[in-house]
Amino acid sequence: MTRILISLLPLMMPVFAHADSIAVDIYSQERLRDLIKQDRYLEQVKADDCQLVQDIEARALVLKQPLYQYLWGEMLNYGVCVPANPSSGMEQLQKAAEQGSPEAMVLLAEYYQDGRFVVQNKDRAVQYVLPAAANGHQTARMMLARLMAQGYGSPRDYELAYHWLFNEVFSDEATKLEALTLLQGLEAKMPASVVKRARKASLNGR
Repeated sequence: MTRILISLLPLMMPVFAHADSIAVDIYSQERLRDLIKQDRYLEQVKADDCQLVQDIEARALVLKQPLYQYLWGEMLNYGVCVPANPSSGMEQLQKAAEQGSPEAMVLLAEYYQDGRFVVQNKDRAVQYVLPAAANGHQTARMMLARLMAQGYGSPRDYELAYHWLFNEVFSDEATKLEALTLLQGLEAKMPASVVKRARKASLNGR
């Protein structure tokens, strides 16, 4: 028990780079989620002079916290404060996705969509982004509609993808207009009767 407590002690303390540094506290889950949403997570790690590397690694590998698996994976992918190791980085993202992190699902979908770090495979991108969309992640829903409008994924899921995005609530006009364009692309692949049904507030309880 003593050995375990000692090993986890750094997780409960602010980290110092050296004597005259300002202490940097580890990011809260909410703070890290905001950094990921703003695409500033790697920038923040660098801005903190790489002081939190050991703490981030421990939260990813020891505590297995999905958002920290995401962050650690990206640090490994791009060599931020640690030697680049995309193989291990992608493994961390996969583990985060397996724990239900929509952020990791969307990122893996983006990598397969663009062919970054992996062989391009847009059907696999759909497989990653679909569960995140089902859980209400707006970015995932838009990405799913975009991929399906391009002909990827199963036509059986077009109605559901359309329904989710059509009934989404948007915080700004630009995002809403983008969603309308995506819906139009998806409509072109669906019978009018299915589009009409997909626009209902509820879709067979789903």
